[in-house]
Amino acid sequence: MPPFTTTFAAIFLLLATTSANPTQRPFKKIYAFGDSYTDTGNTASASGPNAFTYVSNLPYGRTFFHHPTNRYSDGRLVIDFVAESLSLPYLPPYRHRKADTSFGVNYAVAGSTAIPHEFFVKNNLTLNIQPLSLQSELAWFNKDLKGQKCKSAKSTPRECKEVFDDALIWVGEIGANDYAYTVGSSVQSKTIQELSIRSVNGFLEALLKKGAKYMVVEGLPTTGCLTLSMAYAPESDRDDIGCVGSLNKQSYDHNTILQTKIQDLRKKYPEVVIIYADYWNAYRNVIKNASKLGFTELYKVCCGSSGKGAPYDFDLSVTCGSQSSSSCQEPSKYINWDGVHLTEAMYKAVFDLYVNEGLTHPPFGSLLTSKNYLG
Repeated sequence: MPPFTTTFAAIFLLLATTSANPTQRPFKKIYAFGDSYTDTGNTASASGPNAFTYVSNLPYGRTFFHHPTNRYSDGRLVIDFVAESLSLPYLPPYRHRKADTSFGVNYAVAGSTAIPHEFFVKNNLTLNIQPLSLQSELAWFNKDLKGQKCKSAKSTPRECKEVFDDALIWVGEIGANDYAYTVGSSVQSKTIQELSIRSVNGFLEALLKKGAKYMVVEGLPTTGCLTLSMAYAPESDRDDIGCVGSLNKQSYDHNTILQTKIQDLRKKYPEVVIIYADYWNAYRNVIKNASKLGFTELYKVCCGSSGKGAPYDFDLSVTCGSQSSSSCQEPSKYINWDGVHLTEAMYKAVFDLYVNEGLTHPPFGSLLTSKNYLG
């Protein structure tokens, strides 16, 4: 594959000239996986993470959709901006079985883990956690593949080629919940690191064996910058950008090993494009350049217990969407939406950093280069 040097602006220009003809789209569908940072509606208030049980209520969704869509934000997520940039419709959640899935499906589930749920059962850590995992999402996908008669690239090459030739696989951030669910337990973070990365690696290879050709894998964000972390960690535990240092290091170390595994997969499957999306550095970049990007509140939540004296306006007993909660007037000035999840403005900033500032490895445009659209 030739080296890619064109900026992503050229890709948008290309899409602008081809979007009128759907057959010229660089990708005809997207299959997405992950947790609440990618979930476009597979959970609702009654089935999502226990601490955020009002996602089906306003003000969730107020900024862009103007009504709740069961996205954990005030508007669009990174995956929504990805779909827009590729001239594709927003991805329907897998659980909406009557939705049009001709342009792809979103299998991501809020609260899901990389490690299978059985691990948490074995360690008596099942209280208030999502029982679904990355393996559950893979099972859903395999069920859909079975309907298209795709078993594997070896046994059913023609059928799997039909599924994957024009499909982008988006593996959103996954693994942060694994660490969060074991806080305060006897399970060591090193154990979570090893098991979660092993699970993600196995998941990626399962997709590659099916015939996946174009894949983007997000790393963990700077979890120490989330309001929940800031509100409950000691003031002494801070890093150079004012976030919880120990948690940011935990995510950084996780991502370092994950990237090594991805590199191994690239060597094993040289014909496949696997892009690593650097969420950790994208988040840091926003924090360090907040004023230039229009953000004035780096750690406070937009939606929560504003005016009630809680640290960073976050209180687990008064979470976003509850009757006692309130929300800010200008979400676009906030990075944090509800304490764990981000505002649409932040998701847009992360997306822009991915595609325009080189915070994916290799560059995002490598996907199109490999399809002979550019270069």
